Amino acid sequence: MSHNMLANYREIIREHHFADEQSLLDHLVANHAPTPDQRRAISARARGVIENVRKTSSPTMMESFLQEYGLSTEEGLGLMTLAEALLRVPDSETVDRLIEDKIVHAQWNEHFGKSDSPLVNASTLALGLTKSVLDSPEHQGPLAAIQTAAKRLGAPVIRKSVQHAMKVLGNQFVLGESIEEALGRAEKWEKKGATYSYDMLGEAAVTARDSEMYFDAYMHALDAIAKAAKTDDIRKNPGLSIKLSALYPRYEMSQQAKAVPALAQRVGQLARRAAAANIGLNIDAEEAYRLGISLDLIEVVLSDPSLAGWDGFGVVVQAFGKRASFVIDWLYALATQLDRKIMIRLVKGAYWDSEIK
Repeated sequence: MSHNMLANYREIIREHHFADEQSLLDHLVANHAPTPDQRRAISARARGVIENVRKTSSPTMMESFLQEYGLSTEEGLGLMTLAEALLRVPDSETVDRLIEDKIVHAQWNEHFGKSDSPLVNASTLALGLTKSVLDSPEHQGPLAAIQTAAKRLGAPVIRKSVQHAMKVLGNQFVLGESIEEALGRAEKWEKKGATYSYDMLGEAAVTARDSEMYFDAYMHALDAIAKAAKTDDIRKNPGLSIKLSALYPRYEMSQQAKAVPALAQRVGQLARRAAAANIGLNIDAEEAYRLGISLDLIEVVLSDPSLAGWDGFGVVVQAFGKRASFVIDWLYALATQLDRKIMIRLVKGAYWDSEIK
C-alpha cells in the first residue's frame, strides 16, 4: 500500500469533519450495517451477558446510586456536577458556595428509603439534612446560607460531609492515587479475568516542566506495570494509556512543526519501554480539533523500525466523531503498510458534552 493511499484517507477524514449527519449515517448503514443474523447474534450475546451479571453479582454502590439518582433528575445531575466540580475547586469558601447552590433546591426527601442500598439511603438522609440547614427561612443567598449553616452545624461539617460522600463515589471510578495502589487494588479483579489499561487523571501540560513531570510519571508507571505483566499474550497483560497533551505544552495545530518531532521522541521512548516489557501503550483521544496532529504523531512513531514485531501500540477512537469510521480505515491502512497490528479501543468520547454544545 502506497503512502498516497494513506494521504487519500487523511483527505477523506478532513472532508468529513463537518459532514451532514444524515448523509454520514446513510453511508455507515450502507457499508457497515450488521446483517439480520449478526443482529440476532449480538442481541443473544448481550442478553446472555446481562442475565449472567444479574445472577452472579450484587449491585455496587455506584450502580445503586445511579439507579436511584438518574441523570434525568435534578438531584442526580446536581450530585454529578458537584462531584466533578469539587475536584477543581481550590478553596473552602468556593466549595461551601457550590454545595449550597447544588443542594438547596433538590427534593432529597422524595428519594429517602427508595434505594436497595442502605448506604445510598443514608447518604440521601444526610443530603436532606444538609438541605434543611441551608434552605432556612433566613436564606438570602449563598453567603447568608453558609452563615446560617455555620451557626447550626458549622460550614466545615457540611463541607467535609459532602466531600467524603464524593470521595466514596470517586472510588468507584479511580483505582488509586498511585500506580502501585491501583495495581494492588486490581489484583482481585484480575483473578476473575479482568484486564486493565491504566490512565492518569488530570494530565494537561502547561509548561515544559509539566511535560517532563508527566513523562517521568509515565515511565515510572510503565516500570510498575511491567512487573504485573505475567503472560506472553500482550492482550492479557495490563497496559498504559497516555495523553499527548501531557507530553508537550503546546500540543496544537499552530505548533505542529515543533510539537510532532518533540512528541515523537518522547512517545517513541515510552513505546520502546512498553515493547520491552510486552505491555500495551494506548494513545488516548482528546479534543476533536487535535485529531490531525494526533494522526501525524501516530504515523511517525509507529514507523520506527525498532518497534517491528510489537503488537502493543493502541489508539483510542471516539465513536461519536463523524470521522471515526474513516480514522479506523486510515489506521487499518497504516497497519497494513507497516505490517503491524494496532489495538483500537472504541469509546463514546469523553469530550462529547462540551464539543456538542
